[in-house]
Amino acid sequence: MTRTPSAAPSGPAHRPTMRAAVVREPGKIEIREVAVPEPREKEVRVRLEGCGVCASNLPPWEGREWFKYPMAPGQLGHEGWGVVDAIGSSVDHFSPGDRVALLSDNAYAEYDVTPESKVVRLPDALQGQPFPAEPLGCAMNIFRRSGITRGQTVAVVGIGFLGAILTRLAAGAGARVIAISRRPYSLDVARRMGAAESIALDEHGRVTEQVRGLTGGRFCDVVVEAVGKQQPLDLSAELTCERGRLVIAGYHQDGLRQVNMQLWNWRGLDVVSAHERDPAVYLAGMRSAVDAVVSGRLEPTPLYTHRFPLDRLDEALEMTRERPDGFLKALVMN
Repeated sequence: MTRTPSAAPSGPAHRPTMRAAVVREPGKIEIREVAVPEPREKEVRVRLEGCGVCASNLPPWEGREWFKYPMAPGQLGHEGWGVVDAIGSSVDHFSPGDRVALLSDNAYAEYDVTPESKVVRLPDALQGQPFPAEPLGCAMNIFRRSGITRGQTVAVVGIGFLGAILTRLAAGAGARVIAISRRPYSLDVARRMGAAESIALDEHGRVTEQVRGLTGGRFCDVVVEAVGKQQPLDLSAELTCERGRLVIAGYHQDGLRQVNMQLWNWRGLDVVSAHERDPAVYLAGMRSAVDAVVSGRLEPTPLYTHRFPLDRLDEALEMTRERPDGFLKALVMN
């Protein structure tokens, strides 16, 4: 359970403390008692209710030569939400007690601070719901850049949390969605999210021929690759029709990729790498996600399949890596 910082005399020796997870070395996490951060000018401090666990956490968790250890307290957590409990000077739009989601980097902790420009208000309609707005906002931004419209045939390759959200958004827009994924559980989820067809991601040629048959030989107007690996990227290009759109939503972080440029040229593909780095674009996606959930257009809560306390973050990361049957998204809850 989250503790409120205790009142104490001023001065560094008496600052209130909080628990924060520290990646001490690859595969090793410890929970440390550290000082609660103080908000500076134009910053807010959030008492975190929880933080989503992202697959992008896996390389630093597993270890790469370019990462430095130990990491900062709370580092890697970037999908936090909670309640504002303190504000710095010149904060104009938020007050203590406001429930918010935030863009920050150290949310595997009980508290985090961030500029008010990186905070999104959560309305009363979302009270009691976990809300990792950052990945939901990513999905909204990817969907916007995909240009999916009513009547199109869309393949989503890879049905994890992101692929499931994109399936729901595409189906809701009136597209015919073909879901392609390795796990039977993921395909069940895709069908519940509105996929018209589902195909096991196994043998490359078999999948290609099945999609060819489902589309009368034309293939798909839009293909969203949501895995982040070489083979699904190759497959996704082959499933995209002439002058179709290949949307790269997977996070390709484990090395170089090769592409079949002859195929890309011949079909005249529009290729969209649907990742963002501008915080303003992130925030716009997060606000769109809030609107989509409040309106009922999107219901992500069933996709949060596993919840862990902060001191079991290592288990949450291992489950994110192993992706056992029944797993889509882990949350770390305070």
